Amino acid sequence: MHGSPPGCGLGPGGGCGTPAPPSSARDLHLSWPTVMDAFRAQAREVTEAPLPEVEVLGIDETRRGSPSWEQDPDTGKWHLVRDRWHTGFVDALGTGGLLGQVEGRTVPDVLAWLVATPLEWRKAIKYVAIDMSTAYRAAVRLALPRATVVVDHFHVVQLANKMLSTVRRRTTAEIRGRRGRADDPEWKARRRLRRKREDLTDEQFAAMWNTLLDEGDIGRRLLTAWIAKENLRTLLALARTGADRHRIGHARWKFLTRCADSDLPEVRQLAVTVDRWWPEIEAFIHTGHSNAKSEDINRIIKLVARNAFGFRNADNQRLRTRCVTTRRAHEHLRTAQL
Repeated sequence: MHGSPPGCGLGPGGGCGTPAPPSSARDLHLSWPTVMDAFRAQAREVTEAPLPEVEVLGIDETRRGSPSWEQDPDTGKWHLVRDRWHTGFVDALGTGGLLGQVEGRTVPDVLAWLVATPLEWRKAIKYVAIDMSTAYRAAVRLALPRATVVVDHFHVVQLANKMLSTVRRRTTAEIRGRRGRADDPEWKARRRLRRKREDLTDEQFAAMWNTLLDEGDIGRRLLTAWIAKENLRTLLALARTGADRHRIGHARWKFLTRCADSDLPEVRQLAVTVDRWWPEIEAFIHTGHSNAKSEDINRIIKLVARNAFGFRNADNQRLRTRCVTTRRAHEHLRTAQL
């Protein structure tokens, strides 16, 4: 059988595995539906196995593909059939890997998966690591009221770097009356502004600082935003150091005071966001838990999609993803050979 039937999710353009040339089906006397049925039978041992005990649950989204819409023939209204996002649930501390996926990233989507798990399993979860998503936080508070929500520090720093870039663009537009150009000092310094202070040599830091100071108001604004970003990083760096609440409180006060004294709306908005998420950020500082494993699994998910030349069938995509990102699947499947 040459190619794959519509909707099976196998082969180029629909993939549920490594695409094979048509000659493979001819030489082995197997059709793609036969291979897919064998794959589902073996994958059932993985998907139906009991969930391993999890202490830290990671929740994160990954983009599945383009959304799919259908029009109701009676009303003429369009409704979403396939969401562009998948939400994954990961063992963020142990070796359980990807525990499950659902389509979408709203509160009902997350709740649907969590409430379907055994109650005793949910009670064993002590912490849930997420990015700064209000939907995920609301879902966790409803389904896992005993668990402590932890914000991944990577996304907090990412938010500060976005603030810095926004200040640079707005300042250039207001003062220079145009977009930034390659010969503008603030444009040349943009990468160093986003780097950690400890990653800059004394010569690099002095060159950046003095150059921006010489630019007057543009440089002053950027340095103000950069200092706020570094104060936030100093606060987050207290994680895994055993810092007591007085040291953490002082670092937080220093960051908020710096932002409050600033006349930049972006810097003040950063302080407001951090203050709103402070319980979750403080939980990270005390525990050191992050969502790094979720990010790593998202990388594998994207790699699988590229190797399969994309997925048309979202159910097959979740099945394939689950099997290549779950440690216990290695005992049952050799998915790279299917």
